Amino acid sequence: MATARRNRPTVAAILMVAVAFLAGACGDAGSEGGAKSGTAATEAARFQVSSMLRPSGRALGVVDDKTPWQYGIVTTFTKEAGRAPDIREYYSSWGDDFDAEGNAFLWRHGQLPMMALVPSDTSLADIAQGTADAYIRRLAGQVAAYDGPLALSFAGEMNGPWNSWGPRHAEPADFVAAWKRVHDVFTAQGVTNVIWVWTPHVVDSGTTAALRPYYPGDAYVDWVGLIGYYGPIDGVAFSSLFTPTLRRVADFSGKPVLIAETGVAQGADKAAHIRDLFQGAAKAGVIGLVWYDQRKDWPGGDQLMDWRIGTSTGALAAFQVESGRSGFGHPFRND
Repeated sequence: MATARRNRPTVAAILMVAVAFLAGACGDAGSEGGAKSGTAATEAARFQVSSMLRPSGRALGVVDDKTPWQYGIVTTFTKEAGRAPDIREYYSSWGDDFDAEGNAFLWRHGQLPMMALVPSDTSLADIAQGTADAYIRRLAGQVAAYDGPLALSFAGEMNGPWNSWGPRHAEPADFVAAWKRVHDVFTAQGVTNVIWVWTPHVVDSGTTAALRPYYPGDAYVDWVGLIGYYGPIDGVAFSSLFTPTLRRVADFSGKPVLIAETGVAQGADKAAHIRDLFQGAAKAGVIGLVWYDQRKDWPGGDQLMDWRIGTSTGALAAFQVESGRSGFGHPFRND
């Protein structure tokens, strides 16, 4: 999909010319016929993500908490990783409007935007009951009007007890019902440009909740996106950090798997852990890996972790060599 994505502005231009031609032709035939054909042409011109749902390549992405317009993370990542990212993930709070121009900016510059929608001030039960439908409809309309794809993650790490929508705060049934409510409203609004990414945290000693009760079903999910970090809590090997969760997910879903958020904490073995991450991910057949390139406190704790690529010459070299050797950093291709 490298060619399709990088040439997307050209395709969009062709579609716009076609829409204008059809509208003009139908207008000559009569106002009623012109209105109907114009509506059909507008629907046809909406971006379709169907060809992106089963990518044959492996993407390399970057995530941080800055808005799409704050492009510094992409510039830094490009310099350190040795190539521009294919995915740029960011966070958006529940109630915020969709930044169509910012996401279009990312898409024009070669990044698939991925928005992690965080319902920190709204309960899942309320969302499921429809109290937030007005906001969901507004958001869906804004996303539909954006001429490009969006990978959308809702209430990520729903199995993490540190989140206000996780265990101890909400039931798995609440999450599933809220997810379906958001998805159904988007569908009713005619949204065709969203890739739905279900993003649990990997199952480990601090995240023990069973995953299957949180799964909305294959009809509501396009990609499974796993979140896990090489550090003092999650684990220091792909075989213990990601493999057990991959096996559990495979029992109830055959959807493509994206490592939606990961990083390796600074330490004496960081280069070795980076090599293990890319080799393990490639062997597991994931469709991509999104790197968290920041320094930040560990969730629920007060220990500052440095996940950045360039913390040492060895880590930088390991990232560049292993990402290339394992086939990451190649844009998606249409099957």
